[in-house]
Amino acid sequence: MIGRLSGVLLEKAPPSVLVDVGGVGYEVDVPMSTYCELPDAGAKVVLLTQFIVREDDQSLYGFLTAGERDTFRQLIRISGIGARIALAVLSGMSVDEFAAAIAGQQVTRLVKIPGIGRKTAERLVLELKDKLAAPIAVAGAGPIAPAASEDVLRALVTLGYSEKEAGSAVRALPPDIGVADGIRQALRLLGKA
Repeated sequence: MIGRLSGVLLEKAPPSVLVDVGGVGYEVDVPMSTYCELPDAGAKVVLLTQFIVREDDQSLYGFLTAGERDTFRQLIRISGIGARIALAVLSGMSVDEFAAAIAGQQVTRLVKIPGIGRKTAERLVLELKDKLAAPIAVAGAGPIAPAASEDVLRALVTLGYSEKEAGSAVRALPPDIGVADGIRQALRLLGKA
C-alpha cells in the first residue's frame, strides 16, 4: 500500500497532479482543498495517500492533511459513496465545514455538493455522526496562476458542475484572482445557488 509520497511536483491539472518520486511519476487525484494549497510545479511536495485497487482500476488519491485523508476514508466506507463523490465532498467544503454539517445534520447543505442527493446526504449524516474525528483546518493559499479562469472552470466541471454553472461562477469572480482563491469563491457562489 502506498501511504505517502514525497517528491517533486511535476504537473498540476485539476483534479490531478503528477509527482516525481525517485524518477517514477505518480499520477494522484486530489480534492480541490489540497490542490489549492499545493506549491507551483517544480517544488517539493509531500502527500498522504490512499491507494484504491478495484477489478478494473488502480487509483491513487492524495491529501495534504491527515484530516482530509481520514474523512475521505470514512466517506468511501459508506455504501454508494465512491472515491469521486468523496473527492467532490472534500472539494465542496473543508473538513471543518463537513464535520459541522454532519454534526448539525445539515442535509440541505450537503445536497449542494455535486453527486449528493437527499437520500445520500441523509445516509452520510446517519452513518458519520459518531465517526468523524475532530477536524483539522487547512491554511489559506494565495494566487497561483495568472490565467486562473480556465483552471477554475476546468476544476468546477471536473467536480460535476455543468459548463453553464461553472462559467457563470467564473464570470462572477474578480479578474485578478488566483486559482486557489478562485476555486474557493466559485464553490461558495455555487453553494448558495
